[in-house]
Amino acid sequence: MTPRDLWLRFETYHDVTYFSPESRAVTDALGCKGGWMGYFAQRAAPLGAVPPEIVTAAFYSFHPRMVARALPDAWQVADPARFLDARLEGVDRALRRMLENLDVAEAADLAGESADAAQIAGRVLAAANRALPVPDEPHLALWQACTTLRESRGDGHIAALVAADLTPCETLVLFSADKNIDPAYMRVARGWSEEEWREAEASLTGRGLFDDGLTSAGRALREDVERRTDEAAARPWDVLGEAGTARFVALMTPIARRLGHLNEAMRTNPMAIDPVAQLPG
Repeated sequence: MTPRDLWLRFETYHDVTYFSPESRAVTDALGCKGGWMGYFAQRAAPLGAVPPEIVTAAFYSFHPRMVARALPDAWQVADPARFLDARLEGVDRALRRMLENLDVAEAADLAGESADAAQIAGRVLAAANRALPVPDEPHLALWQACTTLRESRGDGHIAALVAADLTPCETLVLFSADKNIDPAYMRVARGWSEEEWREAEASLTGRGLFDDGLTSAGRALREDVERRTDEAAARPWDVLGEAGTARFVALMTPIARRLGHLNEAMRTNPMAIDPVAQLPG
């Protein structure tokens, strides 16, 4: 079981934060102008009322103008503390609907132990989320741990991309080609223009990484980035141990599959996640 296999399980649980009708309803009620304003404000809220430049850097793959359409205006809608409350409220509603009375206390304990061991040095989003109070309710404690694990892995992934000298748009070009995602869909999802996408393709072609698709060098670079990401995300599971990790997998696999069935937003997403198809059972 690789760290990437584990990621698929906690990422699916974390994603109800932003991609569920309950979460959208909460931010709409606050006064957000569209779902993306709610997304950027909720995800950035642990950092405080930061400007769009910091969020663009931390989130990495979004075009700066896409972030700037949401921030700093969102901080006029509500302060970060209120957005933290809002995302917990949306998560609570979504999970209660999709998980009903499922007991997740053991999974929450294991995830919490793992999240406590997640690396945060140089990982700003992970550190900011781990500093938040852990909710009392097991389904929300599990979400908090999954969120810390997700952001820790994500911060490490960005470090690998920076080390590979890939710009945000170049990263998306390679990822889309590797995962057979429609470039037009990815451009819209991350705010890049056709011209900017073509410029990224040309840059990658000049480096021998892309030629109407991944070259062998491009595929090797993608694999190296994922390998480095996995290596940088291994410590929480080493701490949990083989038996604890196996138990976490056994508990989270049916949960992730259920969320994949019931959360419409997971059927099509820029992360190329399909819990129903990708998880056994």
